[in-house]
Amino acid sequence: MQSFTIGHITRLLATLAPTALQESYDNAGLIIGSESQLLKGILISLDATEEVVEEAISKNCNLIVAHHPIVFSGLKKLNRRNYIERTVIKAIKHDIAIYAIHTNLDNVLQGVNHRIANKIGLLNQKILAPKRETLQKLSVFVPVSHTDVVREAIAAAGAGQIGNYSHCTFTLRGEGTFKPNEKANPFIGQANQLERVEEDRLEAIFPAYLQSRIIAAMREAHPYEEVAFDIYPLANENPETGAGMVGDLPQEMTGVQFLNLLKESFQTPCIRHTRLLEKPVRRVAVCGGSGSFLLNNAIAAGADFFVTADYKYHQFFDADGKIVIADIGHYESEICTTELLQEYLQPHIPAEISLQITSIRTNPVFYFT
Repeated sequence: MQSFTIGHITRLLATLAPTALQESYDNAGLIIGSESQLLKGILISLDATEEVVEEAISKNCNLIVAHHPIVFSGLKKLNRRNYIERTVIKAIKHDIAIYAIHTNLDNVLQGVNHRIANKIGLLNQKILAPKRETLQKLSVFVPVSHTDVVREAIAAAGAGQIGNYSHCTFTLRGEGTFKPNEKANPFIGQANQLERVEEDRLEAIFPAYLQSRIIAAMREAHPYEEVAFDIYPLANENPETGAGMVGDLPQEMTGVQFLNLLKESFQTPCIRHTRLLEKPVRRVAVCGGSGSFLLNNAIAAGADFFVTADYKYHQFFDADGKIVIADIGHYESEICTTELLQEYLQPHIPAEISLQITSIRTNPVFYFT
């Protein structure tokens, strides 16, 4: 337990939601602190605020895992002028590390939107707006004797995973030629002699952020001194990476029944919504936080309701009688991330290390009812 560091947690969180999947404007990852710090305790929160840092100090937790980054845009000065600067100063002064897992957690299949969909009870869930150009294809030429060895190696590194299937590869057999020179140390053949070898062209797709790991695994397993391979960028949609989620209710509801379900599921006293349509609710699209950019995707997916937050007055008009927009509040839509993170981390950390969800209500919005 003494050697369990903050780096152990950052690596676990990167497995759940790789930082490479965050949006370009985001600032996910370890914002304050060092991965080499010994871990004392973890406090999970939606936001990293001064109060949350104070709670971490009082509970002897030296790592805060928050959904929202406390430093979102650049900091040029630390003068305690606002809550961001004060929070950062307090965390550094008390040696509290802060890790943010933001849009990268939004963009994975088992992330924030999956959790929201589960709270509503949606079935047949799939990502609402899958990302393109996040996949690549490896094509490597292997002597027939080592095809299975290389396949296993790249699969273990993350290649060839499609949905619930692993080791998804394609093999095409042919003849490879090469002529080693005097400095070569060939696995097959002799210097200055043209060799003809029966080889397989082994292909597999993989998430682009795993490229270095997969190439390293391939080289380690491959018998050749010089490995012939190609990496191709793919324009395909990645069904396991993207924004929002869409699914089906177990049974149809009226609009009022569904709004009551949302109030109960997300513990919100107020839901702003567009005019209810005169048809039952069956298909629902969701997006935690600010999701107005996904409205057209929700309509195209045939959703009856779009559950999200942060809608502005004029944006509500965009529903245009095609869908019902339900704004349940930013905090209310994403507070479930704390439970998600606790459940994910708990089995992986020693029992001696405290793992808690903050008791602080960080929502800056209050409702007068």
